[in-house]
Amino acid sequence: MMPTRSLRLLVLLGLLAGCAGQPPAPVKPPACAPCPVCQACPPQLPPTPPVQPPARPLQAARWEDVQGWPGEDPGAAWPPFLESCKHLQKQAIWKDTCAAALALPAEEARDPARLKAFFEARLKPWQVANPDDSKEGLVTGYYEPLLKGARHRGGAARHPLYAPPDDMLTLDFGDLYPELKNLRLRGRVEGKKVLPYWSRAELTERQGQMKDKVLVWVNDPIEAFFLEIQGSGRVQLPDGSLMRLGYADQNGQPYHSIGRWLINQNELKPEQASMEGIKAWAKAHPERLEELLGANPSYVFFRILTRSDGGPLGALGLPLTPGRSLAVDPRTTPLGAPVFLATTWPNDSKPLERLMLAQDTGGAIRGAVRADFFWGFGPEAGALAGRMKQKGRMWLLMPADYAPK
Repeated sequence: MMPTRSLRLLVLLGLLAGCAGQPPAPVKPPACAPCPVCQACPPQLPPTPPVQPPARPLQAARWEDVQGWPGEDPGAAWPPFLESCKHLQKQAIWKDTCAAALALPAEEARDPARLKAFFEARLKPWQVANPDDSKEGLVTGYYEPLLKGARHRGGAARHPLYAPPDDMLTLDFGDLYPELKNLRLRGRVEGKKVLPYWSRAELTERQGQMKDKVLVWVNDPIEAFFLEIQGSGRVQLPDGSLMRLGYADQNGQPYHSIGRWLINQNELKPEQASMEGIKAWAKAHPERLEELLGANPSYVFFRILTRSDGGPLGALGLPLTPGRSLAVDPRTTPLGAPVFLATTWPNDSKPLERLMLAQDTGGAIRGAVRADFFWGFGPEAGALAGRMKQKGRMWLLMPADYAPK
């Protein structure tokens, strides 16, 4: 007989999969079977299969195996590494390494050879591998965009950016079920039912009921959409001042690529489905913009950041460093850790090999060998980020006594 705890877990997973837009449990009911929590499951897009972490995602390597390490100057990565140590030093395995890094005299920190010796003496490389044991994966780019807008609706400023709504529930089962520690769902209560939170299209229809959650009104809906993808950005107000926004929450609906939707609709060829290509299509087809954006039910809510200097805050609450911060899948790559990345420049075969810091996450960054390269702020960074879709390899750098679980 199945243990009671396992049975409860199976039932719970079935409920959540059927009613919260999540991938289905291994045993799922018929498509229209009544759902005990929400009574009748609403129409949903086909679920995205979960990306499973590999059986052996970290494989021991030597420094001479790290592609590009001999020619690396770690100097530019040293300041963000010290920032990461503000988080890492709380972990026993990192305590000594971070203490030594923070105590390193400034003149020695300016010496590339001294820094390389520091990393080689204190850290060990682990090559990141995919479930099929392959070592290459996708490396994309992101940036901090600049939008135009206003605090009050008027003129071109007609598209709202919202703070998290008060009626959105966060369902986190990690305390009760450790095996679900990475599963966090969003929902809403209607009567005695818990339903999935509103999709993007539904939120657009409910705009009049969300007025008290508007942070700012922006001029361009497609730029607002890409702000969600980037996770943070700045809005220039009519008086020239800048409002800085950062990720606050998400509606719990699955992310679907609008670039893939355009390809499936035969509107764009795969090589055209870059950020620039999508923006050009949207400008040429304003009558289909709502249809395009509605193809992705996921929606991001923001918060106003009081900081005006430095990079945007990543998942650790630390400022991101252009060209040195990575968004990763934390199931494989621990946040804060140094990562050596070997890839190529956007739309180019020129090697891009450098020491990075895993300081951020992203809804689309799922999988072991998967990274999002932070390029910085403004149009030039946006052009690089929009073109970046490269193959790459990753080596996680951990203290010498680290052992993968």
